[in-house]
Amino acid sequence: MLTDEGMRQVIRTYFDGCNEADVGKMTSCLTDDAVHYFPPGMYGGPFVGAATIARRWVHAVETLGSVWTIDQILTDPGGGRAAAEWTHFKTFTDTVLRGDEWYTFDPASGLITEIRAYYASPQAADTQRLELGGFDYAGRGYALQPPISRGERAAGRAESR
Repeated sequence: MLTDEGMRQVIRTYFDGCNEADVGKMTSCLTDDAVHYFPPGMYGGPFVGAATIARRWVHAVETLGSVWTIDQILTDPGGGRAAAEWTHFKTFTDTVLRGDEWYTFDPASGLITEIRAYYASPQAADTQRLELGGFDYAGRGYALQPPISRGERAAGRAESR
């Protein structure tokens, strides 16, 4: 059975593993078939499989000097999901990324099955669909069209927000 503290501990251990570049520690928090989604064009698409996820973060530590902090965690044990706000410091390039991740957990094992990363950044002007690359929005029942029609754009209204 999933608990608030158990889910928090798995997320903290996962981040510790990332910071320590410890493949075993990271994979101990993930199901073998876990998937880590990112916005399109980031990191070559989703990381598929616990071992791949761990190896990719070890590579980030080695090549970018990556260090992560957890800023906040929210959990929903009954729904098998959690969210964490984080900061990713790429120390070799003096770059800071901030964002959130949505986690789904396997209720039987208490391990993470899916991570969806959302980054705090401006909207890409040349992109019309700002979604996670490779994520099955239709298959998961997400809205693909607006629930109401606004008709034609009103004259003088801003093109985008």
